[in-house]
Amino acid sequence: MSELNKIALKIISNGKGILATDESTGTMTKRLESVQVPSTSENRLSFRETLFSSSSMKNCIGGVILYDETIKQVSKSKKNIPELIAETGAVPGIKVDTGAKVLSNSINEKITEGLDGLRERLKEYYKLGARFTKWRAVYIISEKYPSKLSIHSNAHALARYAALVQESGMVPIVEPEVLMDGNHNAEACFKKTSEVIKKCFEELFFHKVELNGTILKPNMILPGTNSGQKIDNKEIAEMTIKCLKESVPPEVPGIAFLSGGQSERDATKNLNLINIHNNTNFIMTYSYGRALQQSALKFWSKNIKDVENTQKIFNHRANMNSLAAQGKWTEEIDKV
Repeated sequence: MSELNKIALKIISNGKGILATDESTGTMTKRLESVQVPSTSENRLSFRETLFSSSSMKNCIGGVILYDETIKQVSKSKKNIPELIAETGAVPGIKVDTGAKVLSNSINEKITEGLDGLRERLKEYYKLGARFTKWRAVYIISEKYPSKLSIHSNAHALARYAALVQESGMVPIVEPEVLMDGNHNAEACFKKTSEVIKKCFEELFFHKVELNGTILKPNMILPGTNSGQKIDNKEIAEMTIKCLKESVPPEVPGIAFLSGGQSERDATKNLNLINIHNNTNFIMTYSYGRALQQSALKFWSKNIKDVENTQKIFNHRANMNSLAAQGKWTEEIDKV
């Protein structure tokens, strides 16, 4: 077992998943302003530290994705943030892309940037305590999208990123997100997601990336938000498993789904059904941002000093997703 494989398994094994707190300052500002909290560096840290010091971190969270600002901050206990996270048994991680920009010659699509200077930044993040990283590519679905240009360009960038990350001794999370936005049906999502993932692994293989030291962070197979298509959760689970079984090489140790705009309850329910019907050797878990944080954020915004009760709400959501990662969640136990 390689060192990278050990790190990957530590992050996603035993019902544990990933807490994604890698929102950029701009995104975090929108989140805080939506609940009438000023977006200062102190407030951003205060909310995130409330989550990082919650009791569920020990049993439910295997890894935490940080943003550049957060990984360099110091907690109230005078420990740096990666140290605070590592003490819970979770692995500190870092988002390393610099965002999605307009793709030349396909102006309605995006290409994720951040390769320039990445090798040097990775060395710095490793010294700060990070042991895994994340890079997100985004794809839209319509009659003509995602284009071959978008699929190829983003897969190439993801592979170059992953190779540099493994060179630095860290595990890359490869996140090709086919967005829920649009009026496409679930069948179109299945087809396009399969195409995107297959191209990603073709490039990862070409760039000699160790697949057993890599985690895939994909979307679930869902109809577009404006499609009007009614599809039951079991069908979502079955289509998602089929897509991954046909597209992901068996060497990959696990898959950590993004929530992609699903409600907290739907993200948990769908993950649970995926694990109940999982007929692969992949660990299937979560890498959620809003689907782990949103209720806690709403409560915290009413009194940012009420750490204890904010943590109770976060702990409940983390526990529910940990059960879902083992196929043990039920509607009855998810009543707050």
